[in-house]
Amino acid sequence: MQIFTYTPPSIPWLDIRYQDRDMIVINKPSGLLSNPGRAENTFDCALTRLLQRYPEAILVHRLDCATSGIMVFALNKKAESNIKTQFQNRLSKKTYIAEVQGKLKTEEGVIELAMKADSERPPLQKIAQDGKPSKTYFKVLEHRENSTLVELNPVTGRTHQLRLHMLAIGHPILGDDFYGDEELIEASHRLCLHAMSLSITHPYSGKSLTFTSKHPFTD
Repeated sequence: MQIFTYTPPSIPWLDIRYQDRDMIVINKPSGLLSNPGRAENTFDCALTRLLQRYPEAILVHRLDCATSGIMVFALNKKAESNIKTQFQNRLSKKTYIAEVQGKLKTEEGVIELAMKADSERPPLQKIAQDGKPSKTYFKVLEHRENSTLVELNPVTGRTHQLRLHMLAIGHPILGDDFYGDEELIEASHRLCLHAMSLSITHPYSGKSLTFTSKHPFTD
């Protein structure tokens, strides 16, 4: 594992994909925190950038710093409560794209492995029988020379779930400097994990909405 060095990208400063009176959706770049950390140098993040233009913006979920893709923020308290409830009750649908090491022999399947915090190596997590239930569906999209492009659909939303689940089946995500060895880290300049789509119900109208962002892992 490498020591975390925070150098957030400045371009694009904000990539806004949707906005109305209740919510705003962005495409977060890899390398940008979702919300501020404890250290002073982590103030710059998706939330603080939004707050400069939309002081009412409220964080309702997170993406790992190294993960890119679709994030939604609430613009009032009622919307915050509604969207958070959708996430908590697993009413939202999230689709991720990842490029993983090696070639999967199974074209699709499900990974069910409980997880919990690794007390000896915070903020890392670990697979543990006494952990919280975690479930991820996977489907192969493309076999490459030394890697595989996969679609991942998490049912639960545990910290580092997709990283750990793919690692557990022997196909870690390229560029993972938290759980990968030197070869895996050097395989990509970034973590090859992208939140491609998010489907939720609009907090006011009740209409089903899906937001998408094309993944950058072209061969």
